[in-house]
Amino acid sequence: MDREALEATARALAVPGKGILAADESTPTMGKRLAQLGLPNEPGLRREFRETLFTAPGMEQHISGVILFDETLRQAASDGRGMAEILESQGVIPGIKVDGGAHPMDDAPGEKLTAGLDDLAERCAEYYELGARFDKWRAVITIGDTLPSAACVQANADALADYARISQDAGLVPIVEPEVMMDGNHSIGRCYKVTEWTLNTVYAALADRGVHLPGTLLKPNMVISANDADDRVGVEEVARKTLRCLKATVPPAVPGIMFLSGGQSEAEATAHLNAMNATGGGPWELSFSYGRALQQSALYAWGGDSANCTAAQAAFLHRARLNG
Repeated sequence: MDREALEATARALAVPGKGILAADESTPTMGKRLAQLGLPNEPGLRREFRETLFTAPGMEQHISGVILFDETLRQAASDGRGMAEILESQGVIPGIKVDGGAHPMDDAPGEKLTAGLDDLAERCAEYYELGARFDKWRAVITIGDTLPSAACVQANADALADYARISQDAGLVPIVEPEVMMDGNHSIGRCYKVTEWTLNTVYAALADRGVHLPGTLLKPNMVISANDADDRVGVEEVARKTLRCLKATVPPAVPGIMFLSGGQSEAEATAHLNAMNATGGGPWELSFSYGRALQQSALYAWGGDSANCTAAQAAFLHRARLNG
């Protein structure tokens, strides 16, 4: 494990004023995005949209890194260059999603455990050779009347810790993503308790595996009311409760907290992030690792027509600038 190299990459990803673009949608998920436009789920269209974003002039002013899907990292752009090469030429660090998706847990109805550890070491080594310098693993924690269970929280924390250690051994900075879902009708108070529990469990597991925290990043949910909650709280309350939870759980050695948007609208995700930074964060950089909250407007501006690439890039840069 080259700790100095890991720390340098983590600091570069969490540099003030910039954040991460999560362009790592799986093929089925990207198909759903394209279907919104009435477009087929074809490799060429997936490549064209992502290439449009990655070649946006000036993106490096607001974007420090991009998380890619396996297919995208292996694709050649229209000019023959690899996607990692294009990002590097823009001054942006290439990353890769390495988890195998969340699958139903055995003997745990309604809960999920993320797969992909079996061959992770080999894949991480290959991704490093292909140009990736960081990676991401997402765990899913669902809130329900009797959920989450202790078994689910612990199993996902252990998987995140194993992933993080394997990644660092391969030279990749791990983005640890324990997402407490905002689906349901639970209150912000319930979200706070589950998020605090989850993060404490994750950091205990990371310590147990000897993960080097200055060479990691955290990608958490915000502490927020559920989508269908009767009384959803406002932006300032989300910012206060999220910061309070993070200060109680996340060690100061972690250089950056890069929030997921987690089903929020573009405007909501930006407003919440702005409020947290205006309130004053902790010892870590507070930034973003957004997917839909950076891409949705650009996707509609593009519409599957290469003639609209400039308009799509402008929409993407607008969201990136607002968040950065």
